[in-house]
Amino acid sequence: MGMSVTISAATAQDVEQIFKLQYLCFQSEAELYGNYRIDPLVQTLESVRGEVARDLVFVARLGEEVVGSVRGFTDGDSTGLIGKLCVHPRLQGHGLGARLLRAAESGLADGRSARRFRLHTGERSEANLRLYSKAGYSRVGNATGEDGVRLILLEKDAAAPVYVASA
Repeated sequence: MGMSVTISAATAQDVEQIFKLQYLCFQSEAELYGNYRIDPLVQTLESVRGEVARDLVFVARLGEEVVGSVRGFTDGDSTGLIGKLCVHPRLQGHGLGARLLRAAESGLADGRSARRFRLHTGERSEANLRLYSKAGYSRVGNATGEDGVRLILLEKDAAAPVYVASA
């Protein structure tokens, strides 16, 4: 009998698993850009610990294993900033990223009064762009990250209809 993946708020006990998962998941992004100094790969364990303590962080669990995560916080302009969405490579393509994204949006809107959501992804990250487009995000600009990667900035109104993943 298989286990179900559950989504819940991250705890301090999840920090090391989130850190390791992030490092694994962002290898493909680093390869795509030929840049292994992207932020998720150089972030420290202590920095992740601080985000889990301070920000809204959700994890996807398969039993005791953390197989996905996402982080968010609300800025002073009531914008929910979402980032570092990642799903273990063996579970990608099954709607888990969309579930984590919805959890972050819900937590930021309900618990942190976000009126809109903003996120970014690399301009070559086609799967990410498809996910965000299906979830109702629209391109609002471009930027270059501190690591030199060209980014696409996307936003969505918090009152926009919720995306429902097809089975």
